[in-house]
Amino acid sequence: MVKVRRIVANIDTQDIAAAKPFYQDVLGLDLKMDMGWISTYGSQETMSVQVSFMAEGGSGTPVPDISIEVDDVDAALESMRTAGFAIEYGPADEPWGVRRFFVRDPFGRLVNILSHL
Repeated sequence: MVKVRRIVANIDTQDIAAAKPFYQDVLGLDLKMDMGWISTYGSQETMSVQVSFMAEGGSGTPVPDISIEVDDVDAALESMRTAGFAIEYGPADEPWGVRRFFVRDPFGRLVNILSHL
């Protein structure tokens, strides 16, 4: 059987630089590659790989485009607000054991930011 080594989310945009304020400045991801037509942000943290297939986002919410688990969801929430990103849902403690909020990234993608309770 093949082993999956990495899963990469690709976001279509003509404004590559717009990623920096959200993904690097607020979420703290490192710029791993910048070739002009593509910039890639990442982390040295060991992360689990998951792909979710959803009919809804839970608790009556829409399906997010991407979910990012952080160590401190409340700090992430405050950083997003301080940076001027509008929170679309939450923060909420969900019955399946996560605290989360939804925010749109600079490309209009719905991002689920969460921590396990």
